[in-house]
Amino acid sequence: MEILILLHLLGVIVWVGGMVFANVALRPSVGILPPPQRLTLLAAVFERFLWWVGAAIVVILGSGFAMIMMSGGFGAASNSVRVMMGLGILMMLIYAHVVAAPFQRLRAAVAAGDWERGGAAMGQVRLLVAVNLLIGLATLPFAVMGR
Repeated sequence: MEILILLHLLGVIVWVGGMVFANVALRPSVGILPPPQRLTLLAAVFERFLWWVGAAIVVILGSGFAMIMMSGGFGAASNSVRVMMGLGILMMLIYAHVVAAPFQRLRAAVAAGDWERGGAAMGQVRLLVAVNLLIGLATLPFAVMGR
């Protein structure tokens, strides 16, 4: 069980920690760059970050479901675990939307040199990452209380 907890926490750290970095350090720092440089950089950064989040999601889901099964299944899960699972799934759905829609629009706009459209797409990515960060932070108390 300890290995599963460790894997679960590592996945969460990659995801939530990456969102903190993106919102607190990266976004304010790139504001000084002109749109072509800023959007090209952000598209490249998010391409890598979103890949790592996808891998983290696999680890989080796998370890989470394994821990639930080892603890007696969904029927035996505490309300904290249920809330944590629900919020986590909501975050995963938002992630899937980011990857499928605004991030693809950002990539296409950068490739076409359409900085206005790229800026709009990046604004959507930024907003959804901020929403996911807030949900991720709101999930932490349930993770702690559920133990």
